[in-house]
Amino acid sequence: MDLLSPQAWDNFINEHPEAHILQTSSWGTLKSAFGWTPHFFREGNLGAMVLFRRLPFGLSIAYIPRGPVGEGDWGKLWVGLDKYCQKENAVFLRVEPNLWEPVDKALINRQLPGFIQVEQTIQPPRTIIIDIDSSEEDLLMTMKSKTRYNIRLAERKNVVVSASDDVETFHKMMLTTGSRDEFGIHSLEYYQRAYQVFSKNNSCVLLIAKYQEKPLAGLMAFAQGETAWYFYGASNNQERNRMPTYLLQWEAMGWAKEKCCKQYDLWGVPDYPEDTLEEQFVERSEGLWGVYRFKRGFGGELRRTIGTWDRIYRPGYYKLYQLWARYRPTSAA
Repeated sequence: MDLLSPQAWDNFINEHPEAHILQTSSWGTLKSAFGWTPHFFREGNLGAMVLFRRLPFGLSIAYIPRGPVGEGDWGKLWVGLDKYCQKENAVFLRVEPNLWEPVDKALINRQLPGFIQVEQTIQPPRTIIIDIDSSEEDLLMTMKSKTRYNIRLAERKNVVVSASDDVETFHKMMLTTGSRDEFGIHSLEYYQRAYQVFSKNNSCVLLIAKYQEKPLAGLMAFAQGETAWYFYGASNNQERNRMPTYLLQWEAMGWAKEKCCKQYDLWGVPDYPEDTLEEQFVERSEGLWGVYRFKRGFGGELRRTIGTWDRIYRPGYYKLYQLWARYRPTSAA
């Protein structure tokens, strides 16, 4: 197994347009400012960026977000990674594969030997993915009629969306959104770092919706290969009747199409089957439930990854870590 430089890793990633943005060296650069250390491994046509985080007593944890990348037998990759993880005194290796349900159980057993599935997740396992590889007219027709109406309403009510580098204003709106909708957000430094890292290669855009020069809402979207992701979105409590968030998503999809992306991932809805989501979204608004009510209007397909899997190296410390993690809030992406 080869340990690659960031540049060599990106060359590998660029050979795989299906690779997730969380497996890029840029994501490793972002996370390195917040306690993680990225390492890049390749075994034939398979590879993975592994993030290591130090724990007390010389221990660490290892995490592969939305990987491995490539095709082949994952078992060969684990052999090399086991040795490296043990050298780094890893308590466990956590993997959140970029594989969508349904997946044959035999495939999971073959690709994830020695792993156990866990309920704790870092990234949201369930999302809505929109096929944007079509005309604007066709894309609009796949949306709920109310969503189409709100996009046009925002335009009629003189909402203007433009690209910006004003991350501080965006973060202020994130604080309002997090408080209003009851979910955790990152620090200003985190969003500034994310924008700085990814805007260097034009794989990120910050869009701000304004009315009469007053910021109303914003979003940060990212693109890699064939996919764009809506990771972060915010709005304040002003002029909400002008529906700025709907026009923002429409403009973000247009940006993704310009980047030659074929799909737009709305990134994160409550982790329930579609029947449950459709039965309860009208009555529930806490956390991601309000987000689901908004996102479902853009059409797309509800999908779920196979979740989170751990390979345990130190069982005693692993149990302690599980107890600690149960009471520790986490932020996705």
